[in-house]
Amino acid sequence: MPPDRPTVAEINLDRLSHNLEQVRLRVGSSAAILAVVKANAYGHGAVPVARRLVSDGVAMLGVATVEEGIELRDAGIEAPVLILGGIFGEDLTAVAAFHLRPVVYTREVLRPLSEAALAAGTEIDVHVKVDTGMGRLGTALDDLPELLAAIARTPGLRVEGILTHFAEADLADPEFARTQMALLDRAVWMLRENGMAPRYVHAANSAAIVTLPESHRTLVRPGIALYGYLPSPALSFPAPLEPVMSFQTKVVFIKTVPGGTPISYGRTFVTKRTSRIGTIPAGYADGFDRRLSNRGEVLVAGRRAPVVGRVCMDLAMIDLTDVPEARAGDEAVLIGGQTGPDGTAGFIGADEMASWMGTISYDVLCGIGPRVPRRIVGGTRRADVRAGYAGAAAE
Repeated sequence: MPPDRPTVAEINLDRLSHNLEQVRLRVGSSAAILAVVKANAYGHGAVPVARRLVSDGVAMLGVATVEEGIELRDAGIEAPVLILGGIFGEDLTAVAAFHLRPVVYTREVLRPLSEAALAAGTEIDVHVKVDTGMGRLGTALDDLPELLAAIARTPGLRVEGILTHFAEADLADPEFARTQMALLDRAVWMLRENGMAPRYVHAANSAAIVTLPESHRTLVRPGIALYGYLPSPALSFPAPLEPVMSFQTKVVFIKTVPGGTPISYGRTFVTKRTSRIGTIPAGYADGFDRRLSNRGEVLVAGRRAPVVGRVCMDLAMIDLTDVPEARAGDEAVLIGGQTGPDGTAGFIGADEMASWMGTISYDVLCGIGPRVPRRIVGGTRRADVRAGYAGAAAE
């Protein structure tokens, strides 16, 4: 049954392919690509996004949890999947059952992982995570020899990779990132001293792909760049990235009210003139955040209309006084571009919305709620995606 609300997130897979190609142009053929599709592919829909990326030849997919990995397997996606966020408890048996690759950084998980591998008659490829400055998950460099020795004597496990995580997503301090890379190099040396030859050495996120080519090593991990955004406006790719998601709804009601009329809960906005107030069926339960109250904007007929009053759970109000041509039933774009009937064009990106909310584009995109349908477009294949690249990156 089709949705009864006009609020949808449109996901353009051709733009996703374009962004992946920009990553390839930066990285070249020396490093494979792990595409990060955690958090429902940053709110875009993990399964359709992962299918396109695998079709485009990425070497591996990255998720945060075992459950996210199982979702991909249940959808028939057989590409290698790395669990970036750690594994816990009963997750250990599922890792073997669904042929997932865990990140390990503590000895406590080794024995149950080994038992799961042996019971399944398989080997589990693990990636060892080293904390080089993030202060989050990862073994300390001083503890790494003990962890490696434990892995070496544990049957059913094979070290496929070693990784670290940069402490600054936008690499505003590249010297600290270089210090982290030097520590990772020491960790790689320790692995080789223990007779281990990891296929993948990886650290580079979206920002490092642009600004720190020496961090590319044998695998890079683009995330936000795949979806059309960057951690910093100072970064750039060979061609502009294209936002993959457009978040849109329709104006469902317009009424004219006199000056002095309060709007929405708490009466935080009062009209100063005779005003046309439109209502849109998008609220904070959909990901149109409450922090946009009295400060956000949407596009109607290609023009910006301010959000007035508090954003409600399911609805929000916008001031259409300066968009006199607006009518009930018109499209309202919350994130994305729009051209009006007179040719007026506007664009609101997730990064601009994030600035109104005091947050980052990742938060905005991941916050688009599950009750918002994802409408997939761009099913045609782009001729400029390099067909030969998959062979260089595939297992």
